Parts: sequence; structure tokens; C-alpha cells
Amino acid sequence: MELLDPRLVTAGALGALAVVGLLIGSFLNVVIWRVPRGESVVSPPSACPGCGHAIRPRDNVPVVSWLLLRGRCRDCGRPISARYPAVEAATALLFVLVGLRIGWSPALPAFLYLAAVCLALALIDLDVRRLPDAIVLPSAVVVPVLLLVASLVLGDIGAMLRALAGGAALFVLYFGLMMLKEGAMGFGDVKLAGVLGVALGWLGWGELVVGAFAAFLVGGLFSIGLLLLGRAGRRSRIPFGPWIVLGAAIGVACGEAVWDWYLGFLL
Repeated sequence: MELLDPRLVTAGALGALAVVGLLIGSFLNVVIWRVPRGESVVSPPSACPGCGHAIRPRDNVPVVSWLLLRGRCRDCGRPISARYPAVEAATALLFVLVGLRIGWSPALPAFLYLAAVCLALALIDLDVRRLPDAIVLPSAVVVPVLLLVASLVLGDIGAMLRALAGGAALFVLYFGLMMLKEGAMGFGDVKLAGVLGVALGWLGWGELVVGAFAAFLVGGLFSIGLLLLGRAGRRSRIPFGPWIVLGAAIGVACGEAVWDWYLGFLL
């Protein structure tokens, strides 16, 4: 599906997306830390884990505050992880890239939401080896609803039907893999694949097929690399969530072009 609209590709619009991404990224840092621990993302306010002092508003400006504080707490001098500004900057970059790919389309909110959620889930999976239902299950509702609204606005119900087919296909594929080999997949991976299948299917069959294949390709290459370097064994459990997310990103970015090239090569 061709979505790019030149009206969005302006410095002002992309700058606005970047600013929104920075703000969302700051919130994602809270989500990534608290959700796996079953804590509220609303209260209490963020505080330094060293001295317990609440973070001042002026010290909570995305990226900028970390740079001005030189990566340390204002009160106790404890180092602040560089991952905090990295997540904020990465979210801003993702929002800009999504804007460039999707354009000024009714589907833009769905893909911005998905970009933020996927970044959080990928990092959580790396940290704790699971994908929390508190994030995945709401996404299984929010993404289809937003895309349904986009389909109605665009008058393209076929895209929504394709989205549902894509979500079902990836859910069944991952569920089958989970049942086929114990430990190969977690049910969180299955549910996430279903959500991403909806988004990829909405864009097109090429995005869906390439996004699904790319997850296994990049995940497999990474696993082989770890084995060759002696960083993992045959029985090591490597979180697959980040690779599902990366594969989907590849599908969104270039799935249509790769699929067209592949079909042209075959024919």
C-alpha cells in the first residue's frame, strides 16, 4: 500500500514528530523499568534509585537534562544510565522514520503507537526474557481499532481484511512453532507476532511475508554468531521478541520493494 504523502515530509512536521518521540521516549523509560516489576507507571514520581530524591522537572527534559547533568544525579552524583537518553533519542528517530514511511495518513497514529510499544517490548524482553501482557494485550486491541478507523476513512476495507488475515497467519505460525518445540517460542512471542501481523498485513502482502521471514533470518544469524563466538550454547535461550520487532521493521521499511523484486526474479 502506497502511503507516503509529500505534505508530511517537511522540516516542521518531522521536527514535531521528533519532539513527540522524545517525550514518549521519556515515558517509555518508566514503562520499561516498572511494568516488568508490576509497578504503576503513574505513581510514585520518578526518583533517583541512589538517594531517593524525586527528579526535578528541569532534570527530566529528554536527552538534554542527561547531557547537562553529565549523566549523574544532581543530588548524590550517582551515575544515570546512558540507556535513558538512548531510548528517548531512539523513539524520536523511530517517529521520524515512521512519518517518512507512512506519511500524513489516518494510519499514522497506529504505526507511531506500534513503534513505541515495540521499542519498549524489545528492551523488556532483553532485560527479563518475557513480553508482559500489560503491554501486549492492550496493543492487540488498540492497533486493530486504529487501523480499522484508518480503513474506514480511506474507504479501503480490503486493507483491514488483509490485516486480520495477516494477524491470524502469524499467530498460527508462531503458535505452531511454540507447540512443535518446547522452549522455541514463548506465548508472549505468539501474541506479539499476531499484533505485528495485523500491521504488516494492513500495509500489504509483501510487507507481511518479508517481515515474517526477516525475523527468523536476522534472529538466526545473530544466534549463529553467538554460537561461533562461544557466547551461547545449543541450549541457550535467546529472547526472540527483539527479532520479531526488527523483522517487522524491515517489512514496513522495504517489504514491498523486496517482495516485488523476489516475484520479478521468480517470473
